[in-house]
Amino acid sequence: MRVIFNEELGQVADDMDRMASSVRDAIHSAGHALLDPDVDVAQEVIDGDARIDKLESSIIEQCVRLLAKQNPVATDLRVVVSTLSLSATFERMGDLARHIAEISRRAYPQSALPEQVLPLYRQMQDFLDTMADRLVAMLADRDAKIAEQIIVSDDELDRLHEQSFNYALSDQWEGSKQELIDMVLVARFMERLGDHGVSAARRVVYIVSGFDPTKDPKALDLDLD
Repeated sequence: MRVIFNEELGQVADDMDRMASSVRDAIHSAGHALLDPDVDVAQEVIDGDARIDKLESSIIEQCVRLLAKQNPVATDLRVVVSTLSLSATFERMGDLARHIAEISRRAYPQSALPEQVLPLYRQMQDFLDTMADRLVAMLADRDAKIAEQIIVSDDELDRLHEQSFNYALSDQWEGSKQELIDMVLVARFMERLGDHGVSAARRVVYIVSGFDPTKDPKALDLDLD
């Protein structure tokens, strides 16, 4: 029975890795479609969200089957339950990437964002691209150190998100009302992508150690030098 359990758990892990890779690709592509208007890339992100949803459904079915038939305990139970949470988190990240792509598609051939804010949003996208790559590596190796880096670095994205509001509230705003709406929405979607990345990272730390981390670097006992 143990051999069967390990094989089935391995299949779930493989699907989880595929889901993370699909979400990473969606984040990269949504950012590209936003910052360098490309309606074809935007449409690929929108269409690809169905694959992410399908993987989530498969992972849920497999986890429920493991819980019902294999009766896992201790560490194994922690892994299965945490995987359910991870799949929901990544599914939501796929939705957020799709939302960004939809805004880009609607604005095409124009940019959804005015030129004055593009440097800020490129910084936010660079952060998300790095985070998405880290998430894939973290899951592939169950690497708690990478997870901890994701958790601690989130303050940077929060700072950039706050700057987007400074633009929105500025008396020097030169964009249209639609651009203002899109700018605020995209910033919110990006910030939520970061939050969900942190949630996934915390879950991996919990899987590996049983410790439920916070964003406090001292609590994580990090050595990032």
